Amino acid sequence: MIWVNCVAQANIDPTDRGIAYGDGLFATMRTGAEGILFFETHQARLTAGAARLGFQWQMSEALQQQLQALATEYPQHCIKLIVTRGVGGRGYTPPETVKPTEIVSVHTIPSHYIQWQQRGICLKTSSIRLGLQPLLAGIKHLNRLEQVLIKSHPLPQGFDDWLVTDIEDNVIESSMANVFFIKGNCVFTPSLALCGVAGVMREQVMLALLEQNINIECLPVGAERLIEFDSAFITNSILGIVDVLAIDSLTFTRTPITAQLRQTLSLIL
Repeated sequence: MIWVNCVAQANIDPTDRGIAYGDGLFATMRTGAEGILFFETHQARLTAGAARLGFQWQMSEALQQQLQALATEYPQHCIKLIVTRGVGGRGYTPPETVKPTEIVSVHTIPSHYIQWQQRGICLKTSSIRLGLQPLLAGIKHLNRLEQVLIKSHPLPQGFDDWLVTDIEDNVIESSMANVFFIKGNCVFTPSLALCGVAGVMREQVMLALLEQNINIECLPVGAERLIEFDSAFITNSILGIVDVLAIDSLTFTRTPITAQLRQTLSLIL
């Protein structure tokens, strides 16, 4: 089922700028017993992302009520919310008057995510590297062709997802999740100042680590540094937190930190 501007199975205008130019952003939100996990943070990130793209958007009360009702009806699911700048003609120039389009859909959580949480995963470095664009870095905009190209390549046997670097060979993320590394008593996560998506779960994990007095640093992580780390894990709003057992030929040990975080943040699938 798909809803457009709170109307079930409504049509999307073919001149919508989200279709024409990827002019918009989206969020994928997990539902649970208490509703949508980290709902306010998702809203704040979408509002901030729209401002970065140059248009105003705030979640209406009607949309909030719709999403919460869907969360009650579909616990342990994924709700995807797309917000575009709306209809805007043929050219690149944004319209002076903006009426955003809101598209909502509900999806099941992939069953293998439970297995990933339980056993961990292995990553293979992708040959496709991310370009640098600080004006778009961090936000979850609709221009995801780099990820489409990455995911269009079949993974080698024994690997579960791609590790993605930028064109300067800095580690950025997996194809669909943020990545963290551990060395001794310190946790590191790559800087996303030039590219990549700053996920809601990434933010929650960083806050939880600080509350537990665990040192967390956000800095550039060159691919050559992977050999330095003891452990690694990935995060996103749907799969939660998953241990990384290997990247290419490098192996990592599982850390008790991930189990603690899954418990603290209620992320166990």
